[in-house]
Amino acid sequence: MTRVAIYDTTLRDGTQREGISLSVADKLRVTRLLDDMGVAYIEGGWPGSNPKDAAYFQQVKSIPLKNAKIAAFGSTRRKNVDTETDPNIRALVEAETPVVTVVGKTSMLHVTDVLQTTPEENLRMIGDSIRYLKSIGKEVIYDAEHFFDGVKLDYEYGFDTLRAAVDSGADWICLCDTNGGSLPWEVAKLVHTARELFPQVQVGIHTHNDGELAVANSLAAVEAGATQVQGTINGYGERCGNANLCSIIPDLQLKMGYDCLPDRDLRFLTLVSRSVAEIANLAPDNHLAYVGKSAFAHKGGIHVAAMRRNIHSYQHIDPEMVGNEMRILVSDLSGQGNLLSKAEELGLDVGTSEAVKVLEEIKRLEAQGFVFEGAEASVAVRLHRAKPDYKPIFELVDFTVIVEERRGRGGQAQAIVKLDVDGEIVLTAGEGNGPVNALDLALRKALVMRYPQIADFQLADYKVRILDGENGTAATTRVMIETQSGTQRWSTVGAGANIIRASWLALADSVEYGVCIAAEQEQQEIQA
Repeated sequence: MTRVAIYDTTLRDGTQREGISLSVADKLRVTRLLDDMGVAYIEGGWPGSNPKDAAYFQQVKSIPLKNAKIAAFGSTRRKNVDTETDPNIRALVEAETPVVTVVGKTSMLHVTDVLQTTPEENLRMIGDSIRYLKSIGKEVIYDAEHFFDGVKLDYEYGFDTLRAAVDSGADWICLCDTNGGSLPWEVAKLVHTARELFPQVQVGIHTHNDGELAVANSLAAVEAGATQVQGTINGYGERCGNANLCSIIPDLQLKMGYDCLPDRDLRFLTLVSRSVAEIANLAPDNHLAYVGKSAFAHKGGIHVAAMRRNIHSYQHIDPEMVGNEMRILVSDLSGQGNLLSKAEELGLDVGTSEAVKVLEEIKRLEAQGFVFEGAEASVAVRLHRAKPDYKPIFELVDFTVIVEERRGRGGQAQAIVKLDVDGEIVLTAGEGNGPVNALDLALRKALVMRYPQIADFQLADYKVRILDGENGTAATTRVMIETQSGTQRWSTVGAGANIIRASWLALADSVEYGVCIAAEQEQQEIQA
């Protein structure tokens, strides 16, 4: 089985994405994650560019790595400068990494306009830099920047730059689609040509996603003979990003039969994807292939009905292979299979007739502005209520909310809630900084003596969306509430023309879910 070396450049190229800035501690955490997953190379940064990268290379030496080699990245020597005294080359050496990746200019446009030097001097810059680094025992990867654009301008010179690297002892030549505009068949053809011209070295591929083809171009390069793929976790990178390793690795390993990770174990992939997003302080992209939360989420009723008969009917792989999980969504597009699957997921014993009843209610409510796709606790509550032996923990008799605004005192809200709790009328009041806060406090006060776990519930998030703004203040409002208790979080929904009533519906669902269903699930986990 052919081995493809995975070269991760999240810590350098990935951090060039707008909005990402990693501390040294962040970079060390990512390093451990990547090494645990089993990538072959981790590019730590450009030691000559900033103190933070220099500090990373000093500190990473103390981490015992099981799988990865650390690479330092930098450019060739400057024009008309002695290699051994060149500041950038010296920084690469002082990083003390086993691998050095040297980037050089392949495109004549960059040689003449950016470096403002001669073609001959550029070739010497490439050759001198690689020769020197090889002489001190480094594994050298030559990144041929702008290779695919460069050969379109001057085909012969583009390959002359590769020859300069190969003749100087480079271990790898990595062909870079730096502007991200190449097409898969162009990449495949030129990778194949490079493999034929330089059989003595291994060829890598480094692509960007400006044409939405970074993954496709990487796969085409491997099929044409490349044995190293450079990319980033989640495709992070400058402009439109780099090649996404979270797609490339499973594509190569599961679909094309290449060996990318030790033991061919991809179960770390989803964890790494989401952990790196968290470290980078970015929301995970739910729609990423393989690792996204929605990658194996099924919404359409026909799809779910088929999945209940054969799990492979609407999934291209078993999500557990990449550490992900299947999810069934509930909406007005659902069939009864969605509800039955959701009930099974929640451990609720619900029959077909009850599922049909809840489905009809959900379709009716979604027509009124509710959305249950992101409010699975509201779905669970309705399934719970559909059970033949259902008994509500409370029923609303009425509530009153008063909002005051007084000069010198600011705003204040009071809520009075009257509940029927097992036949007993309970009347409580709450005072808060807003009407929803006051309602929430009054509801809890009415129930906490009987259900003490409510004291641990926290309102974690509150979102409001206006659905038909053309109706002005009479518009339908959708309220989404997220509640947290310990490590558990659940979301509920309410909707209507009255924002206070919509909020009450979401609050009531939240409390009932937390008291009845979350407790049942926790008990099941303990028993398991």
